[in-house]
Amino acid sequence: MISNKLKQLWSEGRPTLNGWCSIGNAFTAEIMAAQGYDSITIDLQHGALEDSSLLPMLQAMRASGVVPLVRVPWLEPGIIMKALDLGAFGIICPMVNTAKQAEDLVSYMRYPPHGQRSFGPTRAALVAGADYGAKANAEVLAFAMIETAEGMANLAAIAATPGLDGIYVGPADLTLGLTQGRLAPGFDREEPEMITALQQIVGMCRANKLRTALHCGTPDYAARALAWGFDMTTVSGDSRLLAAAASASVARFRHLLAARDKQPEGS
Repeated sequence: MISNKLKQLWSEGRPTLNGWCSIGNAFTAEIMAAQGYDSITIDLQHGALEDSSLLPMLQAMRASGVVPLVRVPWLEPGIIMKALDLGAFGIICPMVNTAKQAEDLVSYMRYPPHGQRSFGPTRAALVAGADYGAKANAEVLAFAMIETAEGMANLAAIAATPGLDGIYVGPADLTLGLTQGRLAPGFDREEPEMITALQQIVGMCRANKLRTALHCGTPDYAARALAWGFDMTTVSGDSRLLAAAASASVARFRHLLAARDKQPEGS
């Protein structure tokens, strides 16, 4: 089976950069995968895409060699196993609030005797290797998202879950949960209480030999997160990057047009 490149990089002490696809289009996924990210996550939870978009997006990403990850809509065995069978090398599961839910996530991702995943890697065995069934348990990554007050309260128990590979932090929901709506959701938190929470997650994960990942809005904040000890950062995503680039291009054009119109006639 093809080795998971994220695990290789982390074992060498190197942090990784994750891209994010929220647009349900194979060409968009192919473009994102070709930009040099270590991994790309297809977002089935909040992304503007249907389940039927997953396969062509994974196929489009294959040529780049980027590690394909999938954020599933919820802790539900069917979609988790389906995403893995289609070739995902890792699952990010939202709203994991208890140790029992973390245990369930792990069980859905591992073949017996370590879990209850059903065997049928239709595409995965083709693209990852004929020995997929024997090695998948050790290669696919299980990330539980901590993004609620309940999840933070149960952080120690969740982090101690056997077979869990890491914690992925969703800062927008975590801010809503920890402040009870007092602070608006968003990335790149500057509030001392939120930074303390992020560092607490890193500390607990390190104590349990788990990897930590954080969704960021800018490269600058991602660099700070790495300094705190995060192993993987996601910086923005396809829809936000497209909007930002288009906005900057239009703004530049309008600026030049306005400057031209201000020039005296004949100059």
